Amino acid sequence: MRILMLTNTYPPVVSGVAKSIVAFEQEYRRRGHEVLVIAPQADDVVEDKPHIVRVPAIQHFNGSQFPLPVPSPGLVAAEVDAFRPDIVHAHHPFFMGSTAVRLARSRDVPLVFTHHTMWDHYTHYAAAPESPAASRFVGALVAGYADLCDAVIAPSHSVADLLRERGVETRIEVIPTGVEVERFLHGSGQRFRRQHGIPEEARVVGYVGRLAPEKNLEFLAAAVARYLAVDSNAHFLVVGSGPSEEEIRNSLADAGATNRLHLAGLCQDQELIDAYHALDVFAFASQTETQGMVLTEAMAAGKPVVALDGPGVRDVVRDRVNGRLVSFEHRQVFARALAWMFEQPVRQRVALRSAARRTAEHFSMPRQAARALELYESLISGAAAHHDDTSAWSRARGRIEAEWELLSNVAQAATRALEPEQSRVL
Repeated sequence: MRILMLTNTYPPVVSGVAKSIVAFEQEYRRRGHEVLVIAPQADDVVEDKPHIVRVPAIQHFNGSQFPLPVPSPGLVAAEVDAFRPDIVHAHHPFFMGSTAVRLARSRDVPLVFTHHTMWDHYTHYAAAPESPAASRFVGALVAGYADLCDAVIAPSHSVADLLRERGVETRIEVIPTGVEVERFLHGSGQRFRRQHGIPEEARVVGYVGRLAPEKNLEFLAAAVARYLAVDSNAHFLVVGSGPSEEEIRNSLADAGATNRLHLAGLCQDQELIDAYHALDVFAFASQTETQGMVLTEAMAAGKPVVALDGPGVRDVVRDRVNGRLVSFEHRQVFARALAWMFEQPVRQRVALRSAARRTAEHFSMPRQAARALELYESLISGAAAHHDDTSAWSRARGRIEAEWELLSNVAQAATRALEPEQSRVL
């Protein structure tokens, strides 16, 4: 099978979406399939991998770490024609997502879209000010894009339910991003603690991920600080980087626990695995996740999770089984859940760790890749029943169809975004 993937983010950019794409593409190639990835150019990257095609991009758009790719089906047409994809897989609904529609329509191959991100919660990264209308517009635009595709992959049941609530009619399959369980099983938490000055006997609460407002880190840091205030042997380990670092520092300073905050920065490969093993409990409070890959990574390392209930999270965390699922967004309630984890007898703590590992096994990469490949094959089989017209006229008709669909989707999303305001005026 020849699989064409298009994405707005890809290494060296660090993000959950980039990690997901790399994990799936590596597993596909391991199984003998061909994969071509079209991704934006990154700073100082001279691409030497033949299966990756870079397109022009504006670096660090609006001060973020993410590049803004220029939709460019014409620039990649030769590479795509040489590759002859059986299926096109878009990992974003914008920019490269538009290119994916154009390529799929003009070549008459199925189009799949993975809904990785709650984009309507990320409008603060756009140049326009954040507003309810902007969020409604983005939500409607994404839902409309989903209906331009032959199938949508939702990383969790929460996302699938949301898409159906928003009126998406196309086929939806729930396929989480898999975790390489064997890889996360083995790490040296002691080594990581020594490197970062964390006492061997300390009780360590940890977070791994981007330090950004949409991760609800102001709440998380305040809740962890409240727990540290009553447990002098507790420490907070944060792995990642981003604009919310100052908020974390301030919360721990207010609790008089600055000396028990450990900001490790970005960690990758074995260092990241060691970081997970340095924890006793993983803490998570994001309300904008489609899955939360770090949850399954932590569980693969045998770490129970305390998390605020939210989309994606509730698909992974089972309260009092593999961690605590906190349903009420209150700092004291979250801090109490952290305390509960350390109050349990040894037998219960072992049971929590074992349940966490079993959960990770359910989300193993081979299992999830096999499900995605089954989806691809079903779509390709259905498309094969149609006549195979590769004429120039067929290509042109496909391009015209794609442009009309994309423009119509924008217009419809704009109308839906304005409807609530108009009704209030009337």
